[in-house]
Amino acid sequence: MKKNKLYISGILLSALLTGSCTKLNEHVYDKVDAASFLTRRDDVIRDFLRPFEHAYWSIQGNDVYAAGEDATDEIGTYNRQGDWQDGGYYQRMHYHTWTTTDNFTTGAWNNFYQGIVLATNSLTDMEGIKDPSKLSVTDAELTDFKSELHTLRAWFYLRAFDFYRNIEIVTDVKNSTKGNPQSTPQEMFTYIESELKGAIDGLPTREQLGASGIGRWTKAGAAALLARLYLNAKVYIGTEKYTECEAICRDIISGKYGAYQLDTRWDAPFDYTNTTLNSEVLYGFPGSLARTHWQYDGGMFFWGMTYDAAPLYCGFTDFNQSNPRYALQPGRDVDSVEYTFQLGKPFVKFQKYPDDLRLKKYKNLGNSQREGMFLYGYLPYTHVVNGITRTDTVKGNKGPYPLFIRDQVGMFLGAKPGTKIADKESDMNHADHNSGVFLVKYPFYPTPDPNRITSAYAEIRLSEIYYTLAECRYRAGDKAGAANYLNQVRKRNFPANSPSLYTPDGSQLTDQEMLDEWGREFIGENRRRTDLIRWGVFTTGTWWDKKPDGDKHTEIFPIGRDIMNVNPQFKQNPGY
Repeated sequence: MKKNKLYISGILLSALLTGSCTKLNEHVYDKVDAASFLTRRDDVIRDFLRPFEHAYWSIQGNDVYAAGEDATDEIGTYNRQGDWQDGGYYQRMHYHTWTTTDNFTTGAWNNFYQGIVLATNSLTDMEGIKDPSKLSVTDAELTDFKSELHTLRAWFYLRAFDFYRNIEIVTDVKNSTKGNPQSTPQEMFTYIESELKGAIDGLPTREQLGASGIGRWTKAGAAALLARLYLNAKVYIGTEKYTECEAICRDIISGKYGAYQLDTRWDAPFDYTNTTLNSEVLYGFPGSLARTHWQYDGGMFFWGMTYDAAPLYCGFTDFNQSNPRYALQPGRDVDSVEYTFQLGKPFVKFQKYPDDLRLKKYKNLGNSQREGMFLYGYLPYTHVVNGITRTDTVKGNKGPYPLFIRDQVGMFLGAKPGTKIADKESDMNHADHNSGVFLVKYPFYPTPDPNRITSAYAEIRLSEIYYTLAECRYRAGDKAGAANYLNQVRKRNFPANSPSLYTPDGSQLTDQEMLDEWGREFIGENRRRTDLIRWGVFTTGTWWDKKPDGDKHTEIFPIGRDIMNVNPQFKQNPGY
């Protein structure tokens, strides 16, 4: 096993240094093969699971999350009195003015292709096992391992495809020592589709894996990836695949790929119970306090609140202070007047249905329960001074005044709510620490709650399948069918008999409402960019501090300069 670890480390180092997973050290491959280090069952299991460790990290590593969210009308990383100015890095994400030298353009490529390399390496090892019984592995298990690795690799490819579109197919990392030319989008689409279709029969169902199956790919998970591929086919290859998309969504919902049901609480898909067999999570990464918990780290949700919100307001003291890297884009100007543009304004879009349970201010209720999904207004807390319990309010780091977090961006400083301020500027480079409502999608239960930050990261939820099917129905002209599928999810967000559910005929549904509803249900789950592109407004739309792009080339990111320098066969994406 020691050789195996060194070997994988060598691959990762090569990918990091060269920016290409195919520039590998040939001598390593001449000396190491599966037979030399897979000598017992534990070796096989470790080899199989190694790519999954990287996969969990990859949801946010190398600014994948930042680029995906900050490029949209949903979330922003503001220059807060000098904090997060970072040389205009996040401003370029917001304005769609990124360049090939911005770190994420190379970092995301390495993120995806390190995963592809690791999955390919493990898959080759599994394929090299000729007599699994000698390793105390059954034929069925080996088939499962290979199918899961095919699916995991397809997941990496699909994300890279969505990010860059013109990418290379790598299927051999042990014998090939030079890079490949990029495949066409059609070739890449066909390859991903073939990989997923070929894997499904060999995958287990969730029931077969049992309660410990979280983090493992199942038939339903692979089918859901096909649904993602088909839903965006018009963008990817210029051909609609809504019929195919609808068929596979119906199969998932009907139980063809295993039994799943929607959670009945809005917060359940993100709570510590989301690893159980009755959860709606089709695929997730298991998190824990003591080991990995990537959605709870600075690359994602922990840096989605103001500095002292976690320890003082939430009572979560296992980490240090948070850092307000991500906040919702504002729906109102500094005078509290709602902006007139149709896109963006995420908090306003929630307020359109005022009885939405998610609109409550986030609050821990005790016994591993919470309410609300946002931080806004004053954030009070109690503390003891000289034996006396006192109430105070969370402050920022740029002055002694209490923060009043609002759905606005500007220099409010110590101004009390409702007070008009003279400074009317509101843009990416002009924000204070009161600016922008914060999203708390996954709970931060207080220390020492035993279930704090133990939620699995829900990469694919059954809700997505319902919304995907609803979009297919809407595009087919069936608004009533679309409303029905949306309401089956939406009803848990409101009290019983709420007037906020869509009417049975679906007459409220428009293109904008469909896009708004995608945004409400999946806010912060790093799919907004893809949804905006599919609905044709990513480059043509206007939102806060963002005018339309000059053309559509920004629908895909540039391939980083360091990647381009490694493989002379690569051609830069158009427009860069």
